[in-house]
Amino acid sequence: MPLPSVELFLNDLIQTRKPHPCGGDTWRVVRLGADIGIRCERCGRHLLLPRAALVRHIRSVVARGSDGQTE
Repeated sequence: MPLPSVELFLNDLIQTRKPHPCGGDTWRVVRLGADIGIRCERCGRHLLLPRAALVRHIRSVVARGSDGQTE
């Protein structure tokens, strides 16, 4: 089963399906590539996840980063 296509940009704010142990469920995208780096907005914890694993955990994109603006 193919994964849904999710376009991510630096500084995007995403919401995950399950909250982090600190209670926060919003994360900022800080690194792109085969692995995606995200930082918890509540506690500042940094995680590096494979793109496929992160796509499965995203509930929604709350806000687009400055790189996501196309003009």
